[in-house]
Amino acid sequence: MKGSRGLRGSVLEDMINQTNEIYLEKGLALVQKIPTPITPIEMDHKTKHITLAYFDQKSTVDYIGAVQGIPVCFDAKECAKETFSLQNIHEHQVRFMENFEKQDGIAFFLIYYTGYDQFYYLPLDMLLYFWNRAKDGGRKSFRRDELNPDYILPKHPGIPVPYLDMMQQDLYDRG
Repeated sequence: MKGSRGLRGSVLEDMINQTNEIYLEKGLALVQKIPTPITPIEMDHKTKHITLAYFDQKSTVDYIGAVQGIPVCFDAKECAKETFSLQNIHEHQVRFMENFEKQDGIAFFLIYYTGYDQFYYLPLDMLLYFWNRAKDGGRKSFRRDELNPDYILPKHPGIPVPYLDMMQQDLYDRG
């Protein structure tokens, strides 16, 4: 799996994992990374490392947990351009998130715009607007300038990806 597409988001993943540890230490949240299930094909028996594997099944979301008693799930994506392709999000993820919210949970995406060093909190309902537009024959992507600037994550010293403020904003906006 060395050099595979699966390693692209590892820096982002590390930043989110650090954030989740900080939130746990402060008693604010318990959110964990969901490992992607794999089936090993080849192994180096000396080092006990998997050298070739395939993904078992479609994963749902990257992270799941609870924030102050509220169930939460989210997926993290990187974007190097002004335009985010909806091909980066899969139908089964959207369905899982919709069902998660039907159980009174909060589902969202964290998008890291690498060229701007900027994190964006994309609530599920905003993603669904773009998703349904694409299904109805519209654009299969969304532009950064289409997003609500209120959901740009503020910088917080010591917290790499401070998503809790935007989650609070999301809850407030839902009424």
